[in-house]
Amino acid sequence: MEKNTAIKIRVWDLPTRLFHWALVACVLGSFVTVKVGGLWMAWHVRFGLIILGLIVFRIIWGFCGPRYARFTQFVHGPRYVLAYLRGIRPHYAGHNPLGALSVLALLASFGFQAFSGLFANDDVMTTGPLAYLSDSLSDTMTGLHDINQWIMVALVCLHVGALIWYRRVRGLRLVGPMLSGDAPIAAHALAEHPAANDSWRYRLGALLLCAVIAALIWWLQGLAPAADFSY
Repeated sequence: MEKNTAIKIRVWDLPTRLFHWALVACVLGSFVTVKVGGLWMAWHVRFGLIILGLIVFRIIWGFCGPRYARFTQFVHGPRYVLAYLRGIRPHYAGHNPLGALSVLALLASFGFQAFSGLFANDDVMTTGPLAYLSDSLSDTMTGLHDINQWIMVALVCLHVGALIWYRRVRGLRLVGPMLSGDAPIAAHALAEHPAANDSWRYRLGALLLCAVIAALIWWLQGLAPAADFSY
């Protein structure tokens, strides 16, 4: 086998891929429903709760999931980012240093948006499940919730722009691997970057974790009698 031969390996496990596309769908659904308003705000709250559950899942999965899903595998210090920007680019089977920053920023922004939504209100008929705890806290979180939506939009635009740039300028297809789970890597780099474990043991563990988180989210949304999800 030639040194520069590229072969495909499993990089993104099924739970990570399902998380990614579920988050995309829920963020789009949340954005559309809040802009439409009216009775659709009930779905905005639902999407927000699902996003909260997804973010909690991804954080936990970042510590116990397969190799390339773990934060310890792709989160590095500023030295790695600066080296990458200077053109020192060793093989990255998963996220590169800039991609890692994007992941962390998106998780933080989406996570805060979902968390602040628990306390937010629209001064009409829609409130988060925990808005009843404190009027002042609710008003503060509502303001931050409104501000953060534009941070989210900016981060998503940067993320999509980066995907297009990598495809057109560097010829790297980053969307395909998040669909199939497989990505190409140079044969000589396999020893350092082995395939991720995408076994049914991990998948079953992810399913059980999702069940626990779903139960917690269901309990959370039922804490406030004023939060009506029956529209």
